[in-house]
Amino acid sequence: MKMKAGCSQLKSVVLILIFNLCFYTSFQLTELQVCELCGGTVLNGSAVGQFCASSDGRIHGRCCLRKDDPCVPEHIIGLDLSNCSLTHVEGLQGASRTLMIDVSLNPIVNINDTTFQGFSELNHMILPQEVACPGGNTSWVKVEVKEGNRVCEGQKDMCNQTGQLSTDCPVNSLCAPYGPGFFECSCAGDYHGYKCLREGEFPVLQVFGPLGASTVVLSVLLWVTQRRKVNSL
Repeated sequence: MKMKAGCSQLKSVVLILIFNLCFYTSFQLTELQVCELCGGTVLNGSAVGQFCASSDGRIHGRCCLRKDDPCVPEHIIGLDLSNCSLTHVEGLQGASRTLMIDVSLNPIVNINDTTFQGFSELNHMILPQEVACPGGNTSWVKVEVKEGNRVCEGQKDMCNQTGQLSTDCPVNSLCAPYGPGFFECSCAGDYHGYKCLREGEFPVLQVFGPLGASTVVLSVLLWVTQRRKVNSL
């Protein structure tokens, strides 16, 4: 019985390790695709380049990457898409944890606010002068036109300043920032379900068990596809 239990535990550990490896690998490959949206690399003298140097990051394509936790991959903290002949901005979700984005010197007419939904850590944006800050001026602490660009600094928290229950969220839920002009509501305590009306322990195994298995399969397939693309170059 002890041997069977030990083998079962070992299999569980191995499966968890395989899942984490596949998940992090596929996530990092998807995230780094954002860095190749434009040719070239981040210049040392640019705003993102200077920010990267002062933040102990490293340059990869058009991104500044930093590893905040030894247990997780590097993530994007700066994205420089300036002077890329972009007429619109989209598909940047891989950089949702970035702190700075520069899309200046591009023929952009406007940017949809939902493009930066989920960018809760974004604190500095450089845009063409004609383009408004995502979420409007009220979503930023400071907005100014500087050297022909529009600069948006200090993303405001759309929730109330106390961090307590928000009147904009359902009962039993908490408000959290979710990008310029956006907020999200998450269930508080042990509440869960539709509008956080159910109380008690959330059935994690029943809900995420099948999802975890399918995620592993999809992650492996994505990893194999990406490796084939790399090998064909």
